[in-house]
Amino acid sequence: MTNPQTKYDSPWKEILQLYFQDFMLFFFPQFHAQIDWSKEPVFLDKELQQVIRDAELGKRLVDKLVKIYLLDGTESWILIHIEVQGQEEDEFSRRMYVYNYRIFDCYNRSVVSIAILGDANSDWRPHQFGYNLFGCRLDFQFPIVKLIDYRQRFEELEASSNPFATLVMAHLIGLETGDNRTQRKQRKIALIRGLYEKGFEREKVVNLFRLIDWMLTLPLELEREFWREYREYEESKDMRYVTSVERIGIEQGIEQGIKQGTKQGLIKGIALGLQLKFGDSGTNLLPEIEEIGDVDVLSAVLDAIAFVETIEQLRQVYQSNA
Repeated sequence: MTNPQTKYDSPWKEILQLYFQDFMLFFFPQFHAQIDWSKEPVFLDKELQQVIRDAELGKRLVDKLVKIYLLDGTESWILIHIEVQGQEEDEFSRRMYVYNYRIFDCYNRSVVSIAILGDANSDWRPHQFGYNLFGCRLDFQFPIVKLIDYRQRFEELEASSNPFATLVMAHLIGLETGDNRTQRKQRKIALIRGLYEKGFEREKVVNLFRLIDWMLTLPLELEREFWREYREYEESKDMRYVTSVERIGIEQGIEQGIKQGTKQGLIKGIALGLQLKFGDSGTNLLPEIEEIGDVDVLSAVLDAIAFVETIEQLRQVYQSNA
């Protein structure tokens, strides 16, 4: 079964690694200017997990350890530890310090720890850990970015071609529409349209779509409406990214169904997959699929949606397993 924490992390991990230079330029332009980008950054995910495997983990979205090179040559390379924190945590500053010194102890290299804070409390801004006792003083400070600070800069975000401007907009929309999913659907489709209007190439549209879709989840009926509107928009632009993006949606339905592991969860995932793959004609299968009581057969149907080409082929899957 898919690890929920892994799936929660993966879109952030993917987008940060794909567009790390854009990440530094958007959030930390002063640091970006000091990095030698002619040398490829090296991501040390496995090494980071080994360093912190016995540390208490907070409610974070993702952390990354990156090896980069400096332009001025003062050090051949340094490490940047990036923490993306989703919620308030009392011990966050202490944990940042613990990770920092453990990484330093492991590599004997300068370590820059930075934090992206995604919570909704404007007053929570941890940036320092330390103490002063008997003449022994520790003062560990680290730079932070508070995503809700961008609320007053939305027009600037809309005008930016940096992928992390899109990420911040999706995050803010998610916070603002938690109690209004209809508005979330409307703003989600507007955000997707913005990807096309900015002239992004196909790969970037699909990558950013994955993140937006993950951040701005919708109830099933609104999800169907969103996909109908999306297909209409894409057809009007004569852009055929839809096959790749529909596959993402189908995979999302499969993941949701597997994660829940119940008949109801599997049926919900199948319903979403049928709508995305075959449209309204696909949902005509639901009454007979709902009669299936074996969750293993339902799982087989859910898995098959992404690969079959016709409704009849899908029907054969559950008839042969009956």
